[in-house]
Amino acid sequence: MTTIDRDGLVFDVFENGPADGEPVVLLHGFPQHADSWDALTPLLTAQGYRVLAMNQRGYSPGARPRGRRAYRIEELVADVLALIDARGGGGPVHVVGHDWGAAVAWALTAAHPERVASLTALSVPHPAAFLTAMLTSVQALKSWYMFAFQLPWLPERLLLINPVRSLIRTGLSPERARREAAWFPDAKSLRPALHWYRAMPLVNPRAARTPVRRPTLFVWSDGDVAISRQAAQRCARHVQGPYTFVTLPGVSHWIPDQAPTELATLLLPHLRRWPTTSTAS
Repeated sequence: MTTIDRDGLVFDVFENGPADGEPVVLLHGFPQHADSWDALTPLLTAQGYRVLAMNQRGYSPGARPRGRRAYRIEELVADVLALIDARGGGGPVHVVGHDWGAAVAWALTAAHPERVASLTALSVPHPAAFLTAMLTSVQALKSWYMFAFQLPWLPERLLLINPVRSLIRTGLSPERARREAAWFPDAKSLRPALHWYRAMPLVNPRAARTPVRRPTLFVWSDGDVAISRQAAQRCARHVQGPYTFVTLPGVSHWIPDQAPTELATLLLPHLRRWPTTSTAS
């Protein structure tokens, strides 16, 4: 483990693989940390890739600012840019994100395509596809918790009543559910992660509609309780580069945990097809 600094915040970074390997940045989602990539990482490093997995803002103990404005998507993207500058040679890098990490990966690639050789988004589609689906499909019902999380203090208390059981219901194994719950022993530790949701009303609508122009692999699973098929299928409309959409049957929302081998089988050809050395500036 190493650390990087940005504006007085200290982020924990886990680096694995050969020093001269193409960098692959892995971005976790809620309520997970960098260890959610533990099953995928050796499958990438065995093929010569250098993996950089960061505990993001609100998750690294040294990077938990107060207030929801500190968790706007622009800040989350800037954190990843700091990682790329510090440990990724300034880019371009491969970016892989799951859940909220996918949302950050979409925003990063749209705003800074020169820093990204390839994008892989897991579970969560392009923000414009997600927002449209909220108005035209069952996505709003699946996303009820996002509205609930806007409330002060109450979500923290409710989520801590029996977090292991709640995570198991979404598809995580009991072992993994206990791992995630252990990261949040109290409301103080959970609040920064919830601020990602509370900052959603502060999103710039124009930025959210910006299409992605880098080679993109989007992986969705039909057992996902949080993301509808309609949202996933709309994603293609917002990618103006080479695009591949794959559905994993019988897999829950937690793709990196539940299907790391299947994911690596999809991801490795994508990384090889779009090497960092071929990215146009």
